[in-house]
Amino acid sequence: MEAYFQFLILLLRGSIMFSSVFVLGCNPQQQGQTSVNQEADPLPSWTDAEAKQRIIQFVLSSVDSSHESFVPLSERIAVFDNDGTLWGEQPLYFQLAFAFDRVKAMAAEHPEWKGKEPFKSVLKGDLNAVMAGGEKSLVQIIAATHSNIPHQVFEESVKGWTDTAKHPVSGRRYIDMVYQPMLELLKYLRSNGYTTWIVSGGGIDFIRAWSEKVYGIPPAQVIGSSIKAAYAFKNGKPEITKLPQLAFVDDGPGKPVGIYQHIGKVPVIAVGNSDGDYEMLQYTTTSGEYKRLGLFIHHTDNGREVAYDSLSHIGKLKRGLTDASSNGWLLVDMKKDWKSVYPE
Repeated sequence: MEAYFQFLILLLRGSIMFSSVFVLGCNPQQQGQTSVNQEADPLPSWTDAEAKQRIIQFVLSSVDSSHESFVPLSERIAVFDNDGTLWGEQPLYFQLAFAFDRVKAMAAEHPEWKGKEPFKSVLKGDLNAVMAGGEKSLVQIIAATHSNIPHQVFEESVKGWTDTAKHPVSGRRYIDMVYQPMLELLKYLRSNGYTTWIVSGGGIDFIRAWSEKVYGIPPAQVIGSSIKAAYAFKNGKPEITKLPQLAFVDDGPGKPVGIYQHIGKVPVIAVGNSDGDYEMLQYTTTSGEYKRLGLFIHHTDNGREVAYDSLSHIGKLKRGLTDASSNGWLLVDMKKDWKSVYPE
């Protein structure tokens, strides 16, 4: 069983190191114009600093047909990481919180879990005991909650969870812990003819269940890690079942591969927050004939959010932090460049 889920465990590995502060139980895409779309202030939650000015300047020049940096409408593609880029990721990836909550929701169907680890500790809310089981425990939890289940059932469980589940520290719903400045950036890009894509190490089916509602990004424009699936026709109805077998890991060097396989074109803009996004920015900014933009969201705000980078077990930004300047990538300083973090 472990071999089937190594792809998710690689993404969630840092969760083993977390503090016990986490308590268990707790717009459609628009076809843009070919001319400049002027707005009074397209990014009101951004401070009037270099980051905002560079983004606006890049966008305006890319849609101005008289400018040397003009990008044709069909090539205006922007890709975004999800965890730590569009919404939070501390003190653990939100998808793992979903898996823990699913164990509780499914417990009535599995009475044996009351005496079986790691499920016993999940049901008791004992995070330390769960994490003491290491990767083996996480594999069992992910396997039980993400596979051998019809896709529609899984999707509905994700939707139900995102509608109600709340973060243990902020008290906000997880889907309310999206970053307001990034919502504005997504809207601004789409108003200028860009298609916006999510390219995440998280599970593709997990994100697709709510991405359009939260970000305005339809399921077809989500790329993520995945397990295999099978088709069957049962009781007069078609059914897709998620299987416990690895299909694709969309992290690190896997991200350019995912972009190539799903989009078929090199993006013009790439935005991430960790070294897991390094290759995506590298692929985007060193390819093609058009001027391109790479951004890293640097988590510097320990008051409104969490400050972390090179020493973090989640969203580590070390190589990207060191190489950003030499690669011409823009470092967005969350504390300095954002007036607000979450939607009001």
